[in-house]
Amino acid sequence: MNLAIHTTLDYELPSPVDVLLQIEAAAIPEQQVISAHIDMPKVEHFARVPAQDGVGERIWLRMGGRLQIEYRAEVAIQRILADPASLQGVPPHLLPGEAVPYLMPSRYCPSDQFHDFVFSNFGHLPEGPRVAAIRDWVASNVAYVPGSSHSQTTAIDTFHGGQGICRDYAHLVITLVRAANIPARIASVYALGVEPPDFHAVAEVFLGDTWHLVDATGMAREGAMAKIGIGRDAADVAFLSIFGEGRMIAQQISVEPA
Repeated sequence: MNLAIHTTLDYELPSPVDVLLQIEAAAIPEQQVISAHIDMPKVEHFARVPAQDGVGERIWLRMGGRLQIEYRAEVAIQRILADPASLQGVPPHLLPGEAVPYLMPSRYCPSDQFHDFVFSNFGHLPEGPRVAAIRDWVASNVAYVPGSSHSQTTAIDTFHGGQGICRDYAHLVITLVRAANIPARIASVYALGVEPPDFHAVAEVFLGDTWHLVDATGMAREGAMAKIGIGRDAADVAFLSIFGEGRMIAQQISVEPA
């Protein structure tokens, strides 16, 4: 599937500040960036740097005033698709080095506090079906409620509160999967079918010797997502980080079949 992506950001920066931007679809083997163009105003400083684990790029900017960015791209999705329930897990001692950090707890995903819950409820299942059961449990026990969480909400809050947005679903899936001794990380994506249209966050799990995207919200399919970047949790995949004062004026994301 080919996706046509159009993103516009409009921010006011009262004084010169450093800005870290990550909104471009990653050029990686599982997806081909057929065309891409990004427009932005004149800046004091512009530099591209590798993003987490080399998946995608971030852009450093320094500027003040009106930050208006427009990004357009066409991306062909060509990843291997599989139902997690059909996949085998990899024993921890056989994991590749890239997957090992994603076994560990992180800021928003305190997986070490969920071992008993996970093995009581899902421990009887093999790894692949266990991931599928965790995804389905989160889908059934969390309500999608815009505005119900904030930048400090962790998987513990979502577990007890039973509501959240896409990043909260992703954090809870990641936390429970890690607690089952299976590597899991967050992926920021452009996804067809997300309502309202926005940057989307999903879990990504390591099964069958590769990574697979898992969306417990049910809004997006693995074959219709263009990956932007990955990380331990949402702290690693922010689309825009302003190191100083800034105010959002407008933001719009569109993802359509190309």
